[in-house]
Amino acid sequence: MALHWKILIGLVAGVLVGLAINRLWTAQTWQAVGVHDVSAFLKAPPHARRVAEAEGGVNADAAFVADAIRFLRNANTFVGQLFLRLLRFIAVPIVLFSLIAGVASLNDIAKLRRIGARTLVIYMATTCVAVSVGLGLANLIGPGRGFPENTRDLLIAREQASVSAKIASAEARPTPWEVALDMVPENPFAALAQAEMLQVVFAALLVGIGLTLLPRGKAAPVVALCETMTNVVVKIVEMVLVLAPFAVFALIVPVIADLGLDVLGSLGLYVLTVVLGLAIVLFIEYPLWLRVLTPVRYSRFFRAIAPAQLLALSSSSSGATLPVTMECCEKRLGVRDDIVSFVAPLGATINMDGTALYQGVAAVFIAQMLAIDLSVGEQLMIVLTATLASIGTAAVPGVGIVMLVIVLQSVDVPLEGIAVILGVDRILDMCRTVVNISGDSMVCAVVGSAEGALADEQTVLQQLESKRNVGD
Repeated sequence: MALHWKILIGLVAGVLVGLAINRLWTAQTWQAVGVHDVSAFLKAPPHARRVAEAEGGVNADAAFVADAIRFLRNANTFVGQLFLRLLRFIAVPIVLFSLIAGVASLNDIAKLRRIGARTLVIYMATTCVAVSVGLGLANLIGPGRGFPENTRDLLIAREQASVSAKIASAEARPTPWEVALDMVPENPFAALAQAEMLQVVFAALLVGIGLTLLPRGKAAPVVALCETMTNVVVKIVEMVLVLAPFAVFALIVPVIADLGLDVLGSLGLYVLTVVLGLAIVLFIEYPLWLRVLTPVRYSRFFRAIAPAQLLALSSSSSGATLPVTMECCEKRLGVRDDIVSFVAPLGATINMDGTALYQGVAAVFIAQMLAIDLSVGEQLMIVLTATLASIGTAAVPGVGIVMLVIVLQSVDVPLEGIAVILGVDRILDMCRTVVNISGDSMVCAVVGSAEGALADEQTVLQQLESKRNVGD
């Protein structure tokens, strides 16, 4: 069975199990067995629960159920976090070695400059289009108009502490000048150790350019070493992907179990607006780019990147998905490794189409909910701010909320409205991460096609078949 089908099965199973847990173990269910503080009871050691049981306050079966739930939760957390750690372990080496080897193998500074300019222009253009789509849908559908005040006040009160932490994090964010300056690492080894991906990309580019300027005889051993290490990391990726179906299940269960359908129901129109916008970008905008600028067919593109999309959906992290994105672009889509090594890591850092669209919808939703009219100029400011805020933002779960604080501040919309949408942020984070990594893959295909570095579909299929035969 193909990997993406295995991952899809794990995803569907995780959703079903998560919903079952959410429905079966409600607050009323716990209260029926004498448990009123569920979180404290699950965290309590066995002897403390036995004391509570002996005192007659807790049903005798509740302790056993708590032990079983805690074991399952810990097991799921372990498998999911182990998988993410392995992917993060791979991300820095694969970017460093593949980018150095790719730039050095170009042997042409003018070509590198051309590829870099084309990549940045397309990334900025797709982000602007995505924000505009989000704003257009939010104005057309109006998800915040007539939002119940009692529901709004209840959600704000419940999530106030979390919002305060997000606001504090956004206020500590560096200025655009500082972001640009921070691209240059003071210590490249510290950048590698701390996984500062944009700094790693910058350092790898410099080393690759330096190797290009050396005589080929002197540079060849280092280039060969980097190419060999890239192949080693690719093999590690293939080994790690064996865990992917189980990890996807483990990552999705707690999200669905904690979220449930109640919160989704109260914010249904807002969620649908965001998802509709993401679908337009994913299934209309990206295929149009591919249709106009590449020979890649619709079905070929989505079939090639399906494993990365499913992993992005469960992990909510472009950074953690990066090794798989690069693997899909190179082995399944047919983009040459030097192009993938440059375009994909850069995209994981600065290309956040899905997140930018979400911010546009969220900003308008919060303004509508608070009866604030945003002018055309203010909405254009949202487009500009969301596009610029995406540059240098960490590719980790939940960062979209921090970026949203910056966007709302740019148009003077009260920040407490963030509390209303915080409950559904994780599920939307999963969806927008899929769009983010799909955009990275699309730009890889466009740049690869422009540089004559994109294999035809028949060649890719033959290579995959040959690889499967060797594995058998």
